[in-house]
Amino acid sequence: MGTKYFGTDGIRGQANAAPMTAETAIRVGMAAGRVFTRGDHRHRVVIGKDTRLSGYMIESAMVAGFTSVGMDVFLLGPMPTPAVAMLTRSLRADLGVMISASHNPYQDNGIKLFGPDGYKLSDEREATIEALIDDGFDAGLASPGALGRAKRIDDAQARYIEFAKRTLNRQLSFEGLRIVVDCANGAAYKVAPAAMWELGAEVIAVGDDPDGFNINRDCGSTSLSALQFKVHELRADVGIALDGDADRVIVVDEHGQIIDGDQVMALIAETWAEDDRLTRSGIVATVMSNLGLERHLAGLGLTLERTRVGDRYVVEHMRANSFNVGGEQSGHIILSDFSTTGDGLVCALQVIAAVVRSGKPVSEVCRRFEPVPQILRNVRCANGKPLESSTVKAAIDAGRTRLSDRGRLVIRPSGTEPLIRVMAEGDDPVVVESVVGDIVSALEGAVGG
Repeated sequence: MGTKYFGTDGIRGQANAAPMTAETAIRVGMAAGRVFTRGDHRHRVVIGKDTRLSGYMIESAMVAGFTSVGMDVFLLGPMPTPAVAMLTRSLRADLGVMISASHNPYQDNGIKLFGPDGYKLSDEREATIEALIDDGFDAGLASPGALGRAKRIDDAQARYIEFAKRTLNRQLSFEGLRIVVDCANGAAYKVAPAAMWELGAEVIAVGDDPDGFNINRDCGSTSLSALQFKVHELRADVGIALDGDADRVIVVDEHGQIIDGDQVMALIAETWAEDDRLTRSGIVATVMSNLGLERHLAGLGLTLERTRVGDRYVVEHMRANSFNVGGEQSGHIILSDFSTTGDGLVCALQVIAAVVRSGKPVSEVCRRFEPVPQILRNVRCANGKPLESSTVKAAIDAGRTRLSDRGRLVIRPSGTEPLIRVMAEGDDPVVVESVVGDIVSALEGAVGG
């Protein structure tokens, strides 16, 4: 597949610079509209966005592209990525679009596409769209009478809130709980606090005042200190941190301690296994998930099947092998009984529900295993070429030998940022630290050279 536009998670880049320009957005709308024109019915596309300033520009450009090839556009406004996926199916749309760069700062933006089934597009379908993006602006234009229309869906937020609440038992109430929810000044700044309040909780929202520039800035799932402080200050029962497009979640317990995606997956796997809700005797995670999670699940008679990094690869493996729980350490948790992609709000509700049923504090309920010492460090680099260096290869080989069967080593270029990520874990923290340090030093030498 060509890589001029699409990366590991749609199209992403700095706003108003190639490829994230208004021209690209128009071209993507035209190309995707042509690919998803099926039959003689009025074709429709659902478009949501997060709260970045550039979202207005990209949204308007995509509306122009889609309507020019005859697609009707349903505009949702700021809405979580999983809400776009859900509403694509609910509204029987031919295509769904989320304008977001997830956990990145406001300067970046992106375009994610969903098929009529609510799943992210396959590499093959993205390649088909990519092949049409650079066609002339007159390719595939609709006749004047067949142009698409655009309209706002006023009840989109209420639809999604009701959907999220229905993932729980109707008799379950969050009454008596004090919950701090950090919305990252992003797409869920209205729906997440509203859903938890309607379920009976006392809700304190932070990161709920977006201004176009402050999405993910010192808040959300990638910057937890503000949430931890607020949980401690207000003596809250639990803190919930979402990211900019609310497809991931990190939990903070009543002491302000972080509960990452691995612990959340362990909790859900164990409770769902007890309730006979797992479709397979195990879950799916990526190569970055902690070895402690794998060992914990094995002790319960459950398996952990690993994929490459990226929630789309987790979802693909889940669909191909009939798993209904999967995710990433970073907090992308896919519960396919409910959603086709990671859903931070729905996952948070499942965690809180488990806490309510247990009658115990979050620190006891959500800490299911002791993680193996793990270190992740990033080396800034424009591409993965330093990994071809003989010095770097030697450091990696030496690291694998030192860890042997008592640990794991994962080195990979980031799919969304100009970084090479170095992760090692093992039973001996001194060895882990040394292995990572040696590889990072080799990489920095290769980059500098």
